[in-house]
Amino acid sequence: MNLSDAIEKIEPDYRGAGLHIGIVVGRFNQNIGEGLLASCTAALRHYGVSARDITVITVPGALEIPLVLQTMALSDDYDALVALGAVIRGETYHFEIVSNESCAGLTRVQLDTGVPIANGILTTETDDQSTARMAQKGADCALAAVEMANLLRKIK
Repeated sequence: MNLSDAIEKIEPDYRGAGLHIGIVVGRFNQNIGEGLLASCTAALRHYGVSARDITVITVPGALEIPLVLQTMALSDDYDALVALGAVIRGETYHFEIVSNESCAGLTRVQLDTGVPIANGILTTETDDQSTARMAQKGADCALAAVEMANLLRKIK
């Protein structure tokens, strides 16, 4: 018997049918948020998530996203969550604070609640960099949300 035959391997599962996905979008840099949301929801639909199983909430900016995600996670209504927004460097230290704290908040929420969160909060130097990344990042978040929701279902 080959040793690898006895090892259980859980393969990625990208089937979204029946999954409930929550999305929180920061309105600061709204055009980027809307682009991220459009690509994310299109990809979720591609993977089989029903439109009626997707909930979208907007908040003022990136620092407000973790609190709303935490509330959603604690509701037990969602299999996975997605954070979308853009923090674009300005001339002050504020960029680092918002970038670091919003990311730390997302990590804390998913570890505290056990609900996976796909991080689609872009942190870029310029508007052009955000615009160039938004379509791919939104789609990547959809894939991560579906894959992680299915993975956690399998290992629980």
